[in-house]
Amino acid sequence: MTKEELIQKVSGRYDELQALNKLDDFYDYEKGFEDIWIELGRSVLEANLGTPPKDRRKKKPHEVRKD
Repeated sequence: MTKEELIQKVSGRYDELQALNKLDDFYDYEKGFEDIWIELGRSVLEANLGTPPKDRRKKKPHEVRKD
């Protein structure tokens, strides 16, 4: 992921973050803030590492060392 791609992802969520400032209830603000950053973090992580496997418990194949 390039710096420009990251900036584009964050700036795409800027309006949503600013809309939270209009909320009166701090709980709703905190929940909305957390949801936005979790989704943003997941998309950045997947952009850097790729999508996660469907079965998180499945082991990756490995080679046996022959010494």
